[in-house]
Amino acid sequence: MGNNDPLYDSKNPKSLQDNRKMRVLKRRHAWIISVFAALPAFGQSETEAGDLLSAFDRGTIIIEAERDACYRFDVYLATSREQQIRGLMHVRQMPGFTGMLFGYSTSNMRSMWMKNTYISLDILFIRDDGTISNIEADTEPLSLTSISSTEPVSYVLELNAGVAARLHIDSNSLVHLSGNDEI
Repeated sequence: MGNNDPLYDSKNPKSLQDNRKMRVLKRRHAWIISVFAALPAFGQSETEAGDLLSAFDRGTIIIEAERDACYRFDVYLATSREQQIRGLMHVRQMPGFTGMLFGYSTSNMRSMWMKNTYISLDILFIRDDGTISNIEADTEPLSLTSISSTEPVSYVLELNAGVAARLHIDSNSLVHLSGNDEI
């Protein structure tokens, strides 16, 4: 007697059982993802979290700091032009180990501003190899003043103001995307 399951292997009847287990696991995985997607992101208010979740992908970075310490940050990824223009505008609070990583396809002089940004930030300008070019600490909320890199960079990381100093993150630090040797 044949089986209508397209993934059934008649030479190995156990494959049907394995196939069913895989489908159950996939459904369970999809359910878990949907539950976590409904939770506020990174401890923010539900409105801010939902707004950021719908506009940005998320990732994880690790920063190797000067004092032989590594710190993990959950980051929103600003990779499209629209996302980069928006940034953290209108966000009123951000948990301590959260940030936004702006990624660019080429190294260039980068400039940021704090228009409609209500929280003070540390802005890290990062080279292609994950090393930090310069840090502008404790930026002024709502300012239209340009904050620039001192050399061409490929990434800009925004963290809560004071985080870089408190964790001893400086130009000797190295930034890694989770699972990669460098950004």
